[in-house]
Amino acid sequence: MRAFCSAAKPKCNNSGMSPRIQPDTISRSDLRPQANLIDRRTLLSLCAAFGIETTLFPGALLGLTAQASAQQATLSFEPPKEITPEMIDAAAAIAGLSFTIEQRQMMLDGLKRQQRQALAVRSLKLDNSVAPAFVFEPLLPGMSYETEHRPMRISSSPDVSRLTDKNALAFATIRELAELLKTRKVTSVALTRMYLERLKRYDSKLHFVITLTEDRALRQAAAADAEIAAGRYRGPLHGIPWGAKDLLAVKGYKTTWGAGGFEQQQFDYDATVVERLDTSGAVLVAKLSMGALASGPIWFGGMTRTPWNPKQPSGGSSAGSASAVGAGCVGFAIGTETLGSISSPSTRCGTTGLRPTFGFVPRTGAMALTWTMDKIGPICRSVEDCALVMSVIHGPDSHDRSMRDAAFNWDANFNWKQLRVGYLKDAFDPPKLEADAKPEQKRNHERQLYDLQYSRAALDTLRAMGVTLVPVELPSMPNFGDLTPILNAEAAAAFDDLTTSGRDKLLTDQGPQEWPNTFRIARLFSAVDYIQAQRARMNGMEAIAEVFRKVDVIVTPSFGPQLTATNLTGHPAIIVPNGVRGGDAPAPEKTGDGDPANQGGPGTPVSITFLGALYSDARLAAFAQAFQQKTGFHLARPKMD
Repeated sequence: MRAFCSAAKPKCNNSGMSPRIQPDTISRSDLRPQANLIDRRTLLSLCAAFGIETTLFPGALLGLTAQASAQQATLSFEPPKEITPEMIDAAAAIAGLSFTIEQRQMMLDGLKRQQRQALAVRSLKLDNSVAPAFVFEPLLPGMSYETEHRPMRISSSPDVSRLTDKNALAFATIRELAELLKTRKVTSVALTRMYLERLKRYDSKLHFVITLTEDRALRQAAAADAEIAAGRYRGPLHGIPWGAKDLLAVKGYKTTWGAGGFEQQQFDYDATVVERLDTSGAVLVAKLSMGALASGPIWFGGMTRTPWNPKQPSGGSSAGSASAVGAGCVGFAIGTETLGSISSPSTRCGTTGLRPTFGFVPRTGAMALTWTMDKIGPICRSVEDCALVMSVIHGPDSHDRSMRDAAFNWDANFNWKQLRVGYLKDAFDPPKLEADAKPEQKRNHERQLYDLQYSRAALDTLRAMGVTLVPVELPSMPNFGDLTPILNAEAAAAFDDLTTSGRDKLLTDQGPQEWPNTFRIARLFSAVDYIQAQRARMNGMEAIAEVFRKVDVIVTPSFGPQLTATNLTGHPAIIVPNGVRGGDAPAPEKTGDGDPANQGGPGTPVSITFLGALYSDARLAAFAQAFQQKTGFHLARPKMD
């Protein structure tokens, strides 16, 4: 089966994901056109169900269905042999347009030529590694960023006397493990063997490992011990075992993208992030699970679970990265985000995640989902851990054209009190409940009110720290949710061959909200509408920039409209633990094992998010670290056995 990436190292490859609720799946056979089995009445019913009421469209579809069924008994995405005025009318209806008979006739020759041109491009079979000719730029005219690269300033030597047993060691921070390694109180080989044993032990419960890189890891660990003993200490990541989301290419090992049909895929190069972590002396112990093609927590091997409640999904799509860190099975992990893929699993697994500014970390050698939104970032146990990893992985390479030579100057002693801090006022107000609300709506309202107390407590903590909180509002124009077809259209292009070949049927999930159906829908999103959405995105970028002229940091609940808005504008975010729900917490909407709605409830973690201006990631981290040191919520641990 042909891989989507070429053997040559990609010019500009990138990664990311959007969290999706996993619906009940439907049988592909329910959608399969079969000769003599689909009549006009059935087709009209199907079209009505999809909100397509023009009779011309079902008529055209019926003809196409007969043609397709004569060729093969699976869904066909081959274009029709001949474009007709009726097809134009149907396509216009989908696009919300209307043409006269004369206009439709006049369009025929041009559409046929356009179709031939599109087919010519499609025949090139572009690899996932080939980026578009355009590059998204989050910076607006007049904006600046720090370019002077200074040595990082880490926190003072921590007290590691409490790390006397393997369980305490497993949940130690990078900063603590680095102290033990540097002073040779523990070896990298010992740490590596410990984490490998824990990965093997808990994988049957949490399903977070796709591939162990055991041989590679033990070689790296032995080399790290030898270098440290010889006085050649490379820095805080030297000898630290870590895990990679399985969309990062690692030479000699499978890179599955979590997707059925890609289980044996391999590349003969390492992703830039992997190369940089190798150079730092970090030890790769596992390639961790991800939702198929960076969506949700479900991959071809099952559903990844959170260590806080193994009956609950871990969130996606950096599912395995957050679960393994939260379970004390790696020292840190690398995740990616396009629309919540670091935020969601970090929240559910009680970890700290840093979603960097777009263009801060090179995506070369990573699966591309959405070229104008994908971001790679660390998932760790503390904010400083994230900063130590970012210090290694950020900065331009020679391939990813979205990169800026911005500095990430970590200073653990940065005076965060000089920062102007805002909070999204509306997001901390009680949610409204309609008078005629249904029972389930009332129960959901109860869950929202319960969680709101944790968000409000975070504001109280910040005020107690001496922070003056300025109320700010998220711009309402444009409606950022209406711009998400940008993501879907780019993702459909990234996996064009998957759709046109029919191999999308190999993906595990086939429901109406999953990639196969999303890709098909996206193919009917016009190029004009895509460009219009990008123009509206520019308006949104300018509106968010106006907010950040008033403040340096924004405090917000981790979900809601800001998540979509700031992923589209490219702003950085740090997601930190904000407590654990008590025994009085309302039960989840569903409690079934692995049910997508089984989230929250007693004994599960909550988070708060800090947003920063573009390329202000280091000072944002310093502020988040101050909150984390004040609260200590990141020290809470799940009961693993």
